[in-house]
Amino acid sequence: MNGRSATGAASASSTPATRWVVPLREFVGTENSGAVILLVATVSALVWANSPWSGSYDRLWETELAIRLGGAELALDLRHWLNDGLMALFFFVVGLEIRREFDMGELRERRRVATPVLAAVGGMAVPALIYLAINAGEPSVRGWGIAMGTDTAFALGILTLVGGASPRVRTFLLTLVIVDDVVALTVIAIAYTDELQVPALGVALAFYGVILLMRRFGVRSGVAYFLVGSGVWLATLASGVHATIAGVAIGVLATAYPPSRHDLERAAAGWRLFREEPTPEYARSASRTMEMAISPNERSQHLFHPWTSYLIVPLFAMANAGVRLDLETIRQAATSRITLGIVAGLVVGKLVGITGVTWLVSRPWLGGFPLTVPWPPLMGAATVAGIGFTVSLLIADISFTGEELEGAKLGILAASIVASILTWVVFRAIDHLPSSLRAAGESQLAPPIRDLAEVVDPEVDHVRGSLDAPLTLVEYGDFECPYCGRAEPVVDEIERRFGDDLAFVFRHLPLVEVHEHAEMAAEAAEAAAAQGRFWEMHDAMFDAQDDLTGDALEGHAVALGLDLELFRADLDERRHSLRVARDIASAAESGAAGTPTFFINGRRHVGRPDVDSLTAALCEELAAIPVKK
Repeated sequence: MNGRSATGAASASSTPATRWVVPLREFVGTENSGAVILLVATVSALVWANSPWSGSYDRLWETELAIRLGGAELALDLRHWLNDGLMALFFFVVGLEIRREFDMGELRERRRVATPVLAAVGGMAVPALIYLAINAGEPSVRGWGIAMGTDTAFALGILTLVGGASPRVRTFLLTLVIVDDVVALTVIAIAYTDELQVPALGVALAFYGVILLMRRFGVRSGVAYFLVGSGVWLATLASGVHATIAGVAIGVLATAYPPSRHDLERAAAGWRLFREEPTPEYARSASRTMEMAISPNERSQHLFHPWTSYLIVPLFAMANAGVRLDLETIRQAATSRITLGIVAGLVVGKLVGITGVTWLVSRPWLGGFPLTVPWPPLMGAATVAGIGFTVSLLIADISFTGEELEGAKLGILAASIVASILTWVVFRAIDHLPSSLRAAGESQLAPPIRDLAEVVDPEVDHVRGSLDAPLTLVEYGDFECPYCGRAEPVVDEIERRFGDDLAFVFRHLPLVEVHEHAEMAAEAAEAAAAQGRFWEMHDAMFDAQDDLTGDALEGHAVALGLDLELFRADLDERRHSLRVARDIASAAESGAAGTPTFFINGRRHVGRPDVDSLTAALCEELAAIPVKK
């Protein structure tokens, strides 16, 4: 390794690879921070509803807001503008995340996710059955859907707070939540639609068909989709089906995919034109080509997800969580079948349903599906899934009014508090378990999904360290890329920290459209490799990457003591171009379009290429590797 300092690498934050934050990490980060605002909004609603000014709480949310156009009028109170209107945008974001997981995430391998998907179904069926059993024979039985949901923001927030948010547990919980949302919305559409207006539903389907045609013909105007999507929402609302269904139905249409090299080249060409002639026309063109390089799914999530997490869902909580906590209300709730059914369903039903179904489907005689989480943290994830909140409040508002609604809200709040406390207890208990019990179920774990298309081959790849190491760090790099140069001392520091636990692999991804000498430099590295000096040439070129002309490369060859005639012949005849092309092809198959792009044990690194980010990701991966017995 060379002796470059790692201090300058933290500023490497502007390449396509480093600016492209993986959607799952962005989703989780937004949900975690949004959970704080959601908690503040919930507490504020409770304080307001129990203050001397409690009357103003109800008056505000019962204020009517009407939109009139000619003889047509849409009049709803503020609470239902939130519940039926703005929450449709929240479920649009849910639909985006569902589609992203099917296109690029955990749901792309169906057998692998069979266990969490079936566990999620069990985690909805058992709570509903418990609620039905407690409310059997009563009119309150119609609230059975309240006990089915899991709140994404609160659940992820509590999981992080108690120290249980490992990558496997976080992914397992997100899979549960996604399935929860799909089933819950289906339940709302079917079970909680009292009077279906078929003509209005037909209009909604017609508008939805227009969106499908717009996608088919490549329409990319956000304004056009907003206008037609609003038609879907209005018609759905008029049909009697809960209007939030429109949001998720539109969201699942937005495809997700990594930026292609072709699109990035177009964006770079547009930027160069603007740089040479900074006119408004070229500015619009450059901005448009850059925007179009990102998938519709990612663009929409980046635009709407902060609004839903930081504003819409907290406003929903503010409008719906304000339940009176006087002694009489609490006394009635303590004996209410509605309250007891919700608490038992969410707290007990989620735990029993998720762990019980997981155990069943992992039995050889029922398919022997692999686990995605060891048993102890799986129980923690099942416990935190008892936080129902957002979807539960939504179904409660549809199901009940008056004192019954108050009892349902108290049940939801109580279940969320109890589930949070139990989650903390479970993960504290896990910390004190013997290693053999903490590792229970690891032998049944499914291998993680790989993003790296080409596995590391020591006969072809350039490897520094032992392939027997538990960690393998693969970099796709460009010798002329300044951000790759800044990442080099980071890699040196990472190798020093992890020592024999890490193998480092370098693969070529010359960005010829922006770096004119990059491809020749890659072939020069291969020419040096043919003489057994790849890593020395690698370090020399990164040390002097501002000058990678032919003369400079020959100077490096002389300094390294290479056979200069052979080196020149290799470059002149491009004998190693196919070897470089092999890496470029594997980069495209792996979704690596910019440099530097890192993969840790076959999974794309999800953050910036700095020491702290890579160290944290490698430590997480090392901790997730099953202990050999």
